[in-house]
Amino acid sequence: MSIEDDIALLQRIPTLRLLGAESLRMLAIGAEHRNVQGGETLFRAGDTADCGYVVERGSLRIHDTSGAEIVASAGTLIGELALLVEMPRPSTAEALEYSTVVRLSRSLFQRVLESDPAAALRLRDALVNRASQIANDVLTVGAKLSS
Repeated sequence: MSIEDDIALLQRIPTLRLLGAESLRMLAIGAEHRNVQGGETLFRAGDTADCGYVVERGSLRIHDTSGAEIVASAGTLIGELALLVEMPRPSTAEALEYSTVVRLSRSLFQRVLESDPAAALRLRDALVNRASQIANDVLTVGAKLSS
């Protein structure tokens, strides 16, 4: 894939789109591509999370120890929080078929944010809004369950 193709892929991710064209270009230049065979594990729950992955092609099953699972397909960002903070992976990701992912390291992501303070503020504001909406949704569901 070309840098322009990588930029177009990254622009499909709402969180990343907030960064703007120049920051996406820097991410695309520093990104790494990885091929994952069907049945291969990309990462396991408990592994140290030092990056996020954007699914370029194929699909991966993301599941945790409780049995909850989702399928991540092309254009999905996996491990969004790992771009911001060091943490253990809360889930395992296994390729359902031959897949290609774009690896975005936390160190690259943080360098991009440091070089573009306006992008960092846009990202912070969006994450605060999402956290607030999640908290509101939890309260709403909790109130309905206790009625």
